[in-house]
Amino acid sequence: MSEPLVLGIETSCDETGVALVRGRELLVDQVASSMEEHARFGGIIPEVASRAHLEAMVPTIQSALAQADVDLSEVDAIAVTAGPGLVGPLTIGASAAKALAVGLGKPLYGVNHVIGHAAVDELVHGAFPERALALVVSGGHSSLLLVDDIASDVTELGQTLDDAAGEAFDKVGRLLGLPYPGGPHIDRLAREGDPEAIRFPRALTLPKDQAEHAYDFSFSGLKTAVARWVEARQDAGQDIPLHDVAASFAAAVADVLTVKTIRACERHDVDTLVIGGGFSANSQLREMAAARCAEAGITLRIPPIRYCTDNGAMIAALGSAVVRSGAPASDLRFGVDSSMPLTLVHL
Repeated sequence: MSEPLVLGIETSCDETGVALVRGRELLVDQVASSMEEHARFGGIIPEVASRAHLEAMVPTIQSALAQADVDLSEVDAIAVTAGPGLVGPLTIGASAAKALAVGLGKPLYGVNHVIGHAAVDELVHGAFPERALALVVSGGHSSLLLVDDIASDVTELGQTLDDAAGEAFDKVGRLLGLPYPGGPHIDRLAREGDPEAIRFPRALTLPKDQAEHAYDFSFSGLKTAVARWVEARQDAGQDIPLHDVAASFAAAVADVLTVKTIRACERHDVDTLVIGGGFSANSQLREMAAARCAEAGITLRIPPIRYCTDNGAMIAALGSAVVRSGAPASDLRFGVDSSMPLTLVHL
């Protein structure tokens, strides 16, 4: 008997993602992005994103079904992002998923967006081991998760206390006069700079922080430190070495993320680390994580960049895991949750 066919819908921010997954096999992944519509504002405008989702939903679903050569009636279950995310965009996706579930008479699962960033790795590297650690880093999240069962048992060890890694990159990018989103542009500049040129602070890494914030992250102070350094250079009439600033800033972020993550792996007896989320595309993070995992004897799993940004595949993958676990479907009356806790895999 074949695995159930799951349709996944993702609309937590500005990407309308639709995917079809059977078991751990990805059949199709379609994404319609409204990023260009937000670039002129320097950030995501929820109302603009919601309208874009509304316009893209039906065409994206139709395109995904056509590419996979699947009829809508063949879908066995539907998974949709229930949170965390922006309320407007989440509501558009949930409403579409509920309409499909009612119309098709199929079960619906409202799943966690952040955990989906980890679950998508199963489509690339296969089933998770009995215990793994997941570092999910994106524009809105920097979270460290202990995964004993991706469908039912996820523990949040740490999170960002202020700016997430990707958010800090966007803000520093704006400070340096780079286009939105800042992450890719800083990453490009950093490859040609000296990561040791400027010693920016590493927040929450001192011994005094270990008791209460051993696995938490904070990048707001780092962002401020970059701003003060740039302002001092400008006040002195000196040029800003963009490549060195970018490289030193990126190195500080990657250093904190990897140091805390490797420490968590060692303390929780974990030998497999999964890194996901849009910021996992950052080259310094990938290189530093690879080097430190190799030194510590930890297996590192990072999906290809196309699966790191928001997409339907991550939601279909997590939905598929939940369906295979035998968990009950979500009540169709569920509401979206912009701050959905990371211990809750699905509603």
